[in-house]
Amino acid sequence: MTAQQLAVVILAAGQGTRMRSATPKVLHRIGGRSLIAHVLDTAAGLSPQTVIAVVRHERRLVSQAIVDHAPHTLIVEQDEVPGTGRAVELALAALPADFDGSIVVLSGDVPLIDAPTLRGLVAGHVSEGRGMTLLSAIFEDPTGLGRIVRDGSGIMRGIVEEKDADEAQRRITEINGGVYVFARPALEAALAEIGTDNAQGEKYLTDAAARILAAGGGVDAVATDDTWLIAGVNDRAQLADVGRELNRRIVLAHQRAGVTVQDPATTWIDADVSIEADAEILPGSFLHGATSIAAGAVIGPDTTLVDCEVGEGARIRRSEATLAVFGAGVSVGPYSYIRPGTELGDGGKIGAFVETKNAKIGDGSKVPHLSYVGDAVIGTGSNVGAGTIVANYDGVQKHQAVVGDGVRIGSKNVLVSPVTIEDGAYTAAGTVVRKNVPAGSLAMNVAPQRNIEGWVVENRPGTDSAIAAQGSAEAREEGDRG
Repeated sequence: MTAQQLAVVILAAGQGTRMRSATPKVLHRIGGRSLIAHVLDTAAGLSPQTVIAVVRHERRLVSQAIVDHAPHTLIVEQDEVPGTGRAVELALAALPADFDGSIVVLSGDVPLIDAPTLRGLVAGHVSEGRGMTLLSAIFEDPTGLGRIVRDGSGIMRGIVEEKDADEAQRRITEINGGVYVFARPALEAALAEIGTDNAQGEKYLTDAAARILAAGGGVDAVATDDTWLIAGVNDRAQLADVGRELNRRIVLAHQRAGVTVQDPATTWIDADVSIEADAEILPGSFLHGATSIAAGAVIGPDTTLVDCEVGEGARIRRSEATLAVFGAGVSVGPYSYIRPGTELGDGGKIGAFVETKNAKIGDGSKVPHLSYVGDAVIGTGSNVGAGTIVANYDGVQKHQAVVGDGVRIGSKNVLVSPVTIEDGAYTAAGTVVRKNVPAGSLAMNVAPQRNIEGWVVENRPGTDSAIAAQGSAEAREEGDRG
């Protein structure tokens, strides 16, 4: 199959009213991509000369999404004449006049069709010299679907839509999968003869089968035993069903490539996620976008990663991270919130109930507990004590804190940015660091502790604290007398 032999037409003009959504149907997402993006990727896998998308409803929004995902796609707008036949007719008019190869027709709301199946369909179509080849399937309950009509010898004689079918035809269980391959001359001739005399008043593409047969051309339907390949999305329930099946296939592919997924039913992995062999994904984990996970990493349970890079042997549990980079052997969580711009160096740690944002944390450095680190650079081998806050916002602008190598930040510190704590420095517990700290220094806020004797009994009489204090004082006095 060469680029000069193939064009792909994607039908994306429908309104999708059953979705009951302000978002066009083909732009609803599964597996991290829109429905039509999945179809565009499949089309690209065939290496066609031309890909044409036919749009109408919300044409600007749909067209922009298509071009953003596949910039070389040719956009054609459907006119007032309804029907899939008219959509394909307009697409044909946009092809170069000298193109006489095969034309694959796909639907923008059938996202699980794959390139290997289409290659096989095209190969059979070309080798048999047919005018039309389509993908079909056997459904026990074909209600609502077009039927493949065959004669007593099993030779295909046409396609009938359910609304136009008689009782005998409605009992047929072989259905039209809506995936077609045409020879251009046969298709153009057939479309020129198709009208709108049917229950829907539309120009049906399916009527091309009977026209091509009448003209002496070859037509056949090739049944697939994988009915999900032709599953369309018409409402939210079908969107969920197809999304779940796509996820099952993605997870299975990772498992077969050497990734341990303990509970596929609670693990969701987008199509663009990459995971190396010997990584482990624990239950309740969601891996989205362009996330990449290296060998030996353990993700989860109950972890969400969006567009993250995870190094070899990293451990991330019960946490959420977006646009973050985690080095080899890091430990993150539980209950960490990692916001965009965070980079954790090899062997580093972000611990329980820590939030970071735009923070560069060096190799071997740790932020173990109950801290906020935003707009900060932390060197190697440093430790940030529990309860530390980087006060990065002055009410107008964000400022950066810089912490050097081998620094020890005491518990419950506040680093008021902009501030620099140089290599090897310490800060005492409870310190508010407002000035730069030189290398090797100890920063502390000197405020002598003052104890006011008898304050509780005098100011909180009758409370549990006052009674306890009085009891303690009486016990002391008794001891002194003894």
